[in-house]
Formats: sequence, C-alpha cells, structure tokens
Amino acid sequence: MTTVTYITPPALRPPGQPDISYAPDLGKYQARREQRIKSGNLSKELPRGLPRELTGKLVWEGDALAKTYEWTYVLEPSHLDEIELALKHFKSLGLSLGHVNQETFPLPQLHPELRRLSDELHNGHGFFVIRGLLVDEHSREENVIIYAGLSAHIAPKRGRQDSKFDGKPASVTLSHIRDLSGPGRNEVIGSPAYTADKQVFHTDSGDIVSLFALETAAEGGASKLASTWRVYNEIARTRPDLIHTLIENWDVENFGNSEQQYTSRPLMYYQPATGSSPERVVLQYARRSSVGFGALPRSPNIPPITEAQAEALDTLHFLGEKFCVDTYFQKGDIQYVNNLALFHARDGFTNAGDKQRHLLRLWLRDPENAWEAPRPLKARWSHLYDDISPESEVLPLEPYIRSASNKSR
Repeated sequence: MTTVTYITPPALRPPGQPDISYAPDLGKYQARREQRIKSGNLSKELPRGLPRELTGKLVWEGDALAKTYEWTYVLEPSHLDEIELALKHFKSLGLSLGHVNQETFPLPQLHPELRRLSDELHNGHGFFVIRGLLVDEHSREENVIIYAGLSAHIAPKRGRQDSKFDGKPASVTLSHIRDLSGPGRNEVIGSPAYTADKQVFHTDSGDIVSLFALETAAEGGASKLASTWRVYNEIARTRPDLIHTLIENWDVENFGNSEQQYTSRPLMYYQPATGSSPERVVLQYARRSSVGFGALPRSPNIPPITEAQAEALDTLHFLGEKFCVDTYFQKGDIQYVNNLALFHARDGFTNAGDKQRHLLRLWLRDPENAWEAPRPLKARWSHLYDDISPESEVLPLEPYIRSASNKSR
C-alpha cells in the first residue's frame, strides 16, 4: 500500500503570482533561491533589535529531541477511573456540551498533572501527547465530553473555529479532521484538512492546537512538529534577508470572510523580554492563505505575493522538514501543541476498511500561562476566544467542512 502525498490538483494562480503552489517543489525552491542570491542586494544584517540566536527548551531538533524529552504522558488505570467518574458526573447534570469545564468535569487527582503539562506547553518544549484513552469503550458524544473535559484542565478557553452551524449563527469550537473528499465535495473543499493529501508546514489559529485521534489511517498520516525558534535561528544565521521578509506585512487571504477579503500583517513577530517573560519569536501563517488550495485559489483581487515571499514560504517548509519530529498518532492519543512557538505538518495517508483516519481538533487558550498575542493578531484572538457562551457553543458530533474551507459557504 502506497501512502499518498498530494492528490488535489494545484489551485489556479492569479495574474502576477510567482510560480508556487500549495505543494512545495524543491527544484523550484532551489532555483528561486539561487536566482535571488545571484541577483544580489539582499540584506546581510538582521532587522534592528532582533536576536542572532534564540535559546531555551523551545529550541530543539527532532533527531535529538527524544534523548532529552519524553513527550508522551501515559494515563494510569487510576487516571482512567477518575475520567470515567467525571464523565458520569457531567452526564448526570443534563447540560449541553458547551458547559464542559473544570467544574462540571472534575479531575481532582489528575488536575495538578494537567496544570504541569500546560506549563510544559508554554514554558517548556511546546508540546506533549496524552496516551491511553479508550475510544472504543465510549460513544462519539462521550469521547467529545472526555476530550473537552481533559482539555479544560490544560487550557480552559475553547476557541471559535466557525461562526455558523446548520446555516445558523453559532460558536463552533470543535472540528473533525477527516478525509471528506469525493464526488460532489471535491468542488468545494478548500483545505487539505478534509483530504488525504500531505499537509505542508503551517500554524493553526490561536494559542494551542490540540488533536484527538478517534482512529488512525491504514498507512501514513504521521504528525510532524518543528520548533519555530530553531528555524528562526537557521534563517537568521544563513539568510537574514528572509527575516526582514517574514516580519514585513503580507496580504493574507481571509477565506470565508466576505467583509474583509484579506488582512495585511507579518507572518513572524518578535517580542522583547519583559520583567515577566523572556524574548520570544511568534510565527502565525498558513501557506494556503498565500497560494490557495483546491476549490479556494488565491483571489485575483488580492495583490500577488512577491518572489521574496515565495522563497520565504518554501524556506519555512523545508527547514520545518529538516528539523521536525514525528509524533505517530495512536488511537486514543491527544496531542497538544504551542501554536505560537511550533508549526506542524502531516504526511499524506491511505484509509482502508475500518482504518479511517479521524481526528477531533480544539483551539485552546490558558489565561494563566498564555503568551501575549502580537498586536496585529489581537482582533483575530478576540474573535477566537471572546463572547462564547455555553448556550451558543457547538461541539459537532459529525464531520462537516467548516466555512473557511468550503467554497460553497
């Protein structure tokens, strides 16, 4: 059985757009890089005030990380018993799923460990995996309750991933990541999340991205994580001109937002040290917002990206691949990732029989440990995390293509 890479045909390029698509092409990247270096006039100095090198636990390389960091937290039988009691308690309350929180899903013994893991996300290596949940012993609704309940002790705020559900306004805080491609749907899918394609390196929205594996693929689908700080150090050392490119404004397409088709903002942000926090670099980007994907090509009404920006996108991806670690999902795993300090990708995969890859996703925030959102992202963060009431919150039990990835919406 062969694992897929890229199935979806490249999206149409708008006029003036460089020769770049969602699927990175190493040959084109190398040719563009050589041409730009040969042409000269590239800055050899970093932007004023930015560090030559970041240090700390968030700087790591995948090849060596396992020697110094055990990122899998395996639940013990006593933990599973406590989770069962919390599930039983929540169900006894007769509340909607939006009411799952630390109080309605109590975990008195596990809570201190989950708070320690939140600290690991924000001040340690930036990710971990919880292993051992018994997916097959629970209904879909029970698995959603357990996922939301455990996550509430790590990061209490769930972020809005869609503002519509069943054609009505809603705060949808849970997404299903599953291959929904096929006749009648390929014409509307504008994100690789709903295909079996390889996903290139990118970030999601919000502070923390979490994925819960209800089922894994027959083959492929490995999750890849890379340290933004390690990648920053490499670019700063070898191509400081691209740091200039990344901290300048880009015209980022807002799929699903008819009122504001694009936002002009940097992809990378530098935060100097303060009395309460160290210096930080934050990365927030999705390649498809610059080049399109599938049924959602980049709009011709948005200025095309530049050759420098095209090279920067490929540089991020290929350095991500160079320095990444693979976290191979097992059924019942929950992965939590600092979405401001790490970026991630996914191998293509093949489903067969009962092995149909199916993940649940939450965008989380822990106010106690949260990093300060860069100023250009504050409006986006407010949309994600503010004004979500338990009554308006929806955690769907079945997959659907969310608005920002759906051409028909």
